This record gives sequence, structure tokens and C-alpha cells, in this order.
Amino acid sequence: MDKGLQAFIDKLDSLKFDNMYENDFYFTWDKTDDEISAVFTVADALRHLREQNISTKIFDSGLGISIFRDNSTRTRFSFASACNLLGLEVQDLDEKKSQIAHGETVRETANMVSFMADVIGIRDDMYIGKGHTYQKTFMDAVTQGHKDGILEQKPTLVNLQCDVDHPTQCMADMEEIIHYFGGVENLKGKKLAMTWAYSPSYGKPLSVPQGVIGLMTRFGMDVVLAHPEGYDVFPECEEIARKNAEKSGGSFTKVNSMAEAFKDADIVYPKSWAPFAAMEKRTDLYGKGDFDGIDELEKELLAQNAQHKDWTCSEELMKTTKDGKALYLHCLPADITGVSCEAGEVDASVFDRYIDPLYKEASYKPYIIAAMIFLAKCKNPQETLKKLAERNQPRLFQ
Repeated sequence: MDKGLQAFIDKLDSLKFDNMYENDFYFTWDKTDDEISAVFTVADALRHLREQNISTKIFDSGLGISIFRDNSTRTRFSFASACNLLGLEVQDLDEKKSQIAHGETVRETANMVSFMADVIGIRDDMYIGKGHTYQKTFMDAVTQGHKDGILEQKPTLVNLQCDVDHPTQCMADMEEIIHYFGGVENLKGKKLAMTWAYSPSYGKPLSVPQGVIGLMTRFGMDVVLAHPEGYDVFPECEEIARKNAEKSGGSFTKVNSMAEAFKDADIVYPKSWAPFAAMEKRTDLYGKGDFDGIDELEKELLAQNAQHKDWTCSEELMKTTKDGKALYLHCLPADITGVSCEAGEVDASVFDRYIDPLYKEASYKPYIIAAMIFLAKCKNPQETLKKLAERNQPRLFQ
């Protein structure tokens, strides 16, 4: 076994993560520091094996079921790549082609799609109070189905984004930060600015900023959440961030100035999101079927956004960051001024300068998802990694 893989196995030996076996992944803050570290370590180990042209297939058969109730490019293909990396086939549930329109319940759908499924990936981020609830209802159904002997195994849930958190995205972001700065040990005291940015569209989920402040505060960094008045995130997520910062020796602060957040920042994450109160109202209007009210709310929110066009990641703002060279992050796609829109979240010149690290940031997501599945399905991940290395089956025969 090569030294690189052995180092990952040694790292896993030092961590306690037994509870991840046969468990689900809803939020990063549900997991201990050791469990989060285990995900990063396994992700790096799987990437290492693939780069050595060693197959990482631990399944000979089985399904990964993807349920996307909102549009997706990166996360959809990352989930498919992760399942394929481990040997699972992927089947997407297209609700428009299912019997859901004919009255099929969530409980029934969950069991019917899960007969040979090992993992379920769900994105449901559109409505406040609905996304996580749907994921939980779905998984309660398959858990009961397994208990009753209907399902041979209980599939593992991977939250591919809900109304509360986007764990696969934020952990991919964190992987980029860890590698960019040369290790977790180098992150203490680094300033990260999670800031709202102007978008010509409305209704973007809050789960990315909430996930960022809920995860990055665990690493001793000084995390700043910046947004105009009225663009608050979930109070519960802010409280999680405060407690994490206190425990890690970092800090969590809120400001209403993008300039203040960017000043001397080591990392910047300018990203638009909708106001929490407006998203609650939107959910209520959809529940009542009040489409006129929805149209009116959309007009109000677009007008509200337009008052803050100066909240953009410009070259001038980037010059105020640490040595003028802060790491720019985005979950993509970004609203790029002069490219994808007339005015948006980021100047084209800034985006283009960081395009390589942005794409690398996205490239970590398949491995993060695969690691979540791996840890849920392998009782002894260290031993499984050893066996993969000993088997030494080429991924690509040449």
C-alpha cells in the first residue's frame, strides 16, 4: 500500500465515527467534528485511489435514487458520479412521469423506488418549512419499510440541498479551503466573508449561506455574515454558528456592509439569497394557491433587490481583501455582470480570474457525496480502503 493511502487510513484510525454507519446525512451540524473530518478524509482517499487508476467500486449492484424537486447541474451530476464511483447505478425519479399526480403518497413512493436502493439523494429547497420535512417524511417511510421486512436494506439519505442546509456543497467548499490553505491547521484566524450579493432574480434559497456559517465556524475562523437590512437567514442557523465559533475559538459576527465584510478577508463568498420572511410568505401563498399574490411578491422582491445593486463583488472590493488576493468562492452558477446579466453578483474580470479554483471547488463534490455513502455503508472503512488497494483493480484497462 502506498504511503498516501496509509496516511488517510491512519487519520481515520484516530477518529470516532461509528455512528455514521447505516445513518443518514441531513445537516453538517448533526455530525461531530470527528465525523466531519472522516468525510473529508474518505473523500481524499477515494480521490487518491482514482488518481492511481484503482477502482473504488464497493458495490456489484444496487441503485442510487436521485430526486430533484428543483433544477440542478453540478449536484445532479456529482451525485451520479459519486454513485458510479462506488459501483451503483443511478435512477432519477421524475415526479411528472410517476404516479404521484394520481394520488400516490410519499410513503408509497418511498418504498416503491427503494426495493434495491442503497442511497437516496434528495434536493428540495424551494419552500421554507417544506424541504427538510419532505426528506424526513421520505426516510421515515423507508425506515419503516425496512423494519417491516418490505425492503431488504434501508437506503441512506444524502441531503442534496433542502430549505435549511446544503451539506454537500458546503463541504465541497470547505475541501477547497482546506487544500488551498494547506490543511485544517492553517485555518485558525482566517477571515471568511459570507455576503449577500445583488441578483436580478428572486427566490434563491437560503441554504447555502446557512450551510456556510453552520460549517465554517467549526474551524476556528472568523466568519462574517453580511447582508442588507431585511435579508436575514434562519435565526436557528445563526445560533448554531455562534455556538460553533465559541467552541472552536473563532468568531461569528453580522454586519450590514459588504465593504466591512470584505476588508482584510482571506476568503469571500458573495452570493444572493431571498429574505427569510419573504420566503415564508412565498410558501404560505403557494399553499393557498394564491398565484396573484405570488406575482405581486415577486415584483416586490425584485424591486427590493434593485435597491442594493452596489452589493457586488467588484475589483475595487477585492483589492481591500487580505493582500488583495482573497480566495473567491461561489456554489455556481454565479450572476456575472456583463455576461449572464446586466448587473449581478460578481464582476466578469473577478470571476474569470478565479475560474480554475471555482471549478476545482466544484470538483470536490462527487468525492464528498461518495464519502458520505461510503461511511454509511462500510462498517470498517479503513479495512475497505485497504481491500480496495490490495485488490488493485484498474479503473481503466489499457
